[in-house]
Amino acid sequence: MSGHLRLGVNIDHVATVRNARGGTYPDPVRAAQLAAEAGADGITAHLREDRRHITDEDIAKLSETLTIPLNLEMAATEEMLQIALRHRPHAACIVPEKREERTTEGGIDAAGQFERLRPMVAALGEAGTRVSLFIEPDARQIDAALRLGAPVVELHTGRYCELDGGGRAEELRRITEAAALAAKNGIEVHAGHGLTFDNVAPIAAIPQVVELNIGHFLIGEAIFIGLAESIRRMRAAMDAAR
Repeated sequence: MSGHLRLGVNIDHVATVRNARGGTYPDPVRAAQLAAEAGADGITAHLREDRRHITDEDIAKLSETLTIPLNLEMAATEEMLQIALRHRPHAACIVPEKREERTTEGGIDAAGQFERLRPMVAALGEAGTRVSLFIEPDARQIDAALRLGAPVVELHTGRYCELDGGGRAEELRRITEAAALAAKNGIEVHAGHGLTFDNVAPIAAIPQVVELNIGHFLIGEAIFIGLAESIRRMRAAMDAAR
């Protein structure tokens, strides 16, 4: 199996708690710094069009203060493209976004939105930002990512996490095959959505996967055991699976 599996910690829901009451506490930037101290390899933040959690000010502060890479999750819109080009994060993960959804419900249709995505992927790449496409584990989507020139795909693990028994085993097979196909074609493979201490091991064990992005569970678990301990336990579970 491959070596170190990176952990990207999504801090969106620290901002959700802050915004529930207003003000500045708890500060997602502080959470990002604590995550880095606890062993996170990167920080993920999703600047949604409606700014329901992470804000423009958060992205500016993260860009200025982080000592580990920032992965900006963003919708495929001109507004978000301009924000990404202004801050030039280490990475930008293009995700689907619907105003009414509580969380991202699936992968972006890179094949169906090919012409819309092509200039965005090119512009981000030219600015020095690594582009990732959040996609379903599907050969058609991987082919589109390859033709778009995206250096990274993040495979959606939400369905795997929601299923059990034979359904989960089948979805794990799809993710495993998609990871192998992407890596065979020179695309770096990440994965994420819905991962917990209990279900992370089979995904972490896929040798072509080099990074997991996990947020909601880690922030929720932090209520009970603290953010640093939550990250350390996830890191240990990931390492054990490798």
